[in-house]
Amino acid sequence: MEESLAGMNEAPWLHYSVLVVDDEPGMLSFLQRALSSRCGLVDCADSVEAARSLFRRNRYDLIVLDIALPGVSGIDWLHELRQDGFAGDVVMMTAYADLDTAIDALRAGAADFLLKPFSLAQALNAIQRCFERSQLARENFVLRREVSTHAADVEGVVGQSDVMLRVCDRLKRIAPTPATVLLSGESGTGKEVAARALHRMSKRADGPFVPVNCAAISAELIESELFGHIKGAYTGAQQSREGLFYYARGGTLFLDEISELPPAAQAKLLRVLEERRIRPVGSEQEVAVDVRVIAATNRDLKAEVAAQHFRQDLYYRLQVLEVTLPPLRERPEDIPLLVGHFTGLLAPGLGVPPLALDPRTLARMADYDWPGNVRELRNLVERSLILGWFDIGPEPEVANAIHAPAGTDETLEAVEKRHILAVLAACDGNKSEASRRLGISRKTMDRKCQAWGL
Repeated sequence: MEESLAGMNEAPWLHYSVLVVDDEPGMLSFLQRALSSRCGLVDCADSVEAARSLFRRNRYDLIVLDIALPGVSGIDWLHELRQDGFAGDVVMMTAYADLDTAIDALRAGAADFLLKPFSLAQALNAIQRCFERSQLARENFVLRREVSTHAADVEGVVGQSDVMLRVCDRLKRIAPTPATVLLSGESGTGKEVAARALHRMSKRADGPFVPVNCAAISAELIESELFGHIKGAYTGAQQSREGLFYYARGGTLFLDEISELPPAAQAKLLRVLEERRIRPVGSEQEVAVDVRVIAATNRDLKAEVAAQHFRQDLYYRLQVLEVTLPPLRERPEDIPLLVGHFTGLLAPGLGVPPLALDPRTLARMADYDWPGNVRELRNLVERSLILGWFDIGPEPEVANAIHAPAGTDETLEAVEKRHILAVLAACDGNKSEASRRLGISRKTMDRKCQAWGL
């Protein structure tokens, strides 16, 4: 940070404007001199009344605001600014630090807090963090527009990598058709997001989208949930009930975890897909349904068919059109877009400012294996926004393992090998966990183990 501050003497924030509000002439003079050479515009006011007059005439990216002011307090004005829709950052200053004051400032929407007396470096650090968040917000807006033209106007699907562009192109091609679609891919790759995108781009967009997690419904109830039942069809059926196929008429039924369907339900689903008619449990009557079915699985259905766990005829009926969602580790170039997307989605609801994604953090994210894929990244972004920093785990612990035995001269390659093997042994041979602790990708771990004959 000291190196970055050292280069701040020639207007590094030329496009930013700042309003400083404080009733101490010395503090106003100090901040005006410090910021005038760095920012495009710096205005000063000694009261909220004077600040309001300036605020009506100019647009400010940042307000540095004292809490204890004559007349209207800084916190009261901050509440007023937020109610009026001011979206810029506000850094609060005070000479009287207590927990209640800090909580009041944060609740009012302060981005940072400076305790007087503070150094120039402390002030510049707080201001720089605000400007970085502002820049990130603008970049996110631009990236979202870019995503809409590249990863194509497939709403909800985020990515610019070649593999995601191909996926989006395929989704756009098949969306207008009435054909059944099978979405495959690892858990957390966004299969439901893709299914919703298919629905929105289809001619059925005005109809209902009904998602069903087949793994979350017991084998005894799955047929009733999908196709409905009549009163007395089974013990506990006190009244007749329509099934989800019925409620999805004119729209899309999304069957997630399709591989978990029990055999009886598989047979009945096959008949529905072929005849477009359902028969509620216990009924002799069939009901015509106009429903498009999108199924999803994180298992290899071919292998399930070979193991006789899934009907071959149903597999081929579902696989009219198949789209495979790639795991996140195969498209690391999409991580910045996804982080920006989730930040914009989650930060307002959490009531926290966005986080700037620095190159070092991005490099660690790109090197991680992401076993939970996009879902895991979303959880990480949410957790990091709450904590205030990117919580991607501890740095690789190398200090205790890199020392060579006394009296020996080891090469760097030998030290690296010994350390990796020590971490791998500590993880009971779990390469994914060892890779996470070391801060390397699973591919790197596999490559090194193969070279060592392991």
